[in-house]
Amino acid sequence: MILNGNQRGGGLKLAAHLMNVVENDHVEVHELRGFCSQTLRGALQETDAVAKGTQCKQYLFSLSLSPPETERVPIAEFGAAVAEVEKKLGLVGQPRAIVFHEKNGRRHAHAVWSRIDVNKMKAINLPFYHNRLTELSKDLFLQHDWRLPDGLRDRENRNPTNFNLAEWQQAKRAGKDARAVKRVFQEAWQVSDTAAAFAHALEEKGYYVARGDRRGYVAIDVAGDVFAIPKWVGVKTRQVREKLGDAKHYRSVDETKAVIALQMQSAVSKWEEDLGRRKKALTKQWAQDKAKLKDRQHAERDRLMQRQTAQQVESARKRQSRFRQGLSGLWDRLRGEHTRIRRENQRDAWQASQRDQKQRDEVIFRHLEERKLLKRNIDLDRASLNDQVQGLELDRAGFEALRRPDDRSTQRGLDLQK
Repeated sequence: MILNGNQRGGGLKLAAHLMNVVENDHVEVHELRGFCSQTLRGALQETDAVAKGTQCKQYLFSLSLSPPETERVPIAEFGAAVAEVEKKLGLVGQPRAIVFHEKNGRRHAHAVWSRIDVNKMKAINLPFYHNRLTELSKDLFLQHDWRLPDGLRDRENRNPTNFNLAEWQQAKRAGKDARAVKRVFQEAWQVSDTAAAFAHALEEKGYYVARGDRRGYVAIDVAGDVFAIPKWVGVKTRQVREKLGDAKHYRSVDETKAVIALQMQSAVSKWEEDLGRRKKALTKQWAQDKAKLKDRQHAERDRLMQRQTAQQVESARKRQSRFRQGLSGLWDRLRGEHTRIRRENQRDAWQASQRDQKQRDEVIFRHLEERKLLKRNIDLDRASLNDQVQGLELDRAGFEALRRPDDRSTQRGLDLQK
């Protein structure tokens, strides 16, 4: 069933909405747990009063539970779903109300929890509750053998032949999760009414139906792993035979692997072209980055040289101005003052030259570090590209190996069932 939940405040407004007998044909308060009051309005008013002792504004968690329109769902199934939500979100034992609505011949339920832990007087945190409700909703559809609505089908598990390079690399890093694989098979089974629809639904996710040697009906993924369809769907072989027909009409495992190999090698060629374009663009970018860095450093050094030259000219002028002219200058020479000033000027000039050299060294050292950093980044990018090239070469070799019988791929698929 579809589960929609949200954190909220306004207990009295929520009570009025849930008890609205004008918009609904029938309203039934099915359960009030953990409250002193015997009415929904009083119960949510209690929660509002408790929340005032905290800083929490959204002190309620409100959930709607909507089963498929065509299904007749007993109250016990609603209760079981509410209990699962409690477990998933960490609300077990919290005050709770359940209300049923009937409208236009359909019945759905609302559950409301208090988020306030009265022992700690703080709200219970509900991280990622949207994702958790979505996962639980999928589980409920599969568990009851209901047809999954399009909004709950996982669109990320696509056929790898339609991946771009980044998606393919991410998929390889993620690896396989048995629970996710099982969900792919179950979803494909639920949304298909015919053999062709089932095969198409699996192929959208990268699995190809084939004739197994012993098990009759199997599916093969792009890695060559073999999966027994009845086992992964969770139905009897007889049911699979009824939907898929005679197994002899399907390709053998080896024939199917050969088909997969051709498709995936075509995809690898596309990824290699993408990688080649990326490498060409990066090579051009590296050259531009080096040229820009070189030009900027040249300009900075020129500005420093111009500034130092101007300072040297001004400092020389000031040092020269220390010598007096005329008779005063002659008197300075006679009494040794001229010699003292000359030595002082020489010392100042030497110190200025050392300062200028230190500034130039600092700029040069910084420029060297900038160039090293650029080289290091380029080297990392180049190494990453080379790794990706080698990875695609291994992928191509692996898909080529699918053309040859390999019992190990069958074993890998079966190992996931354990």
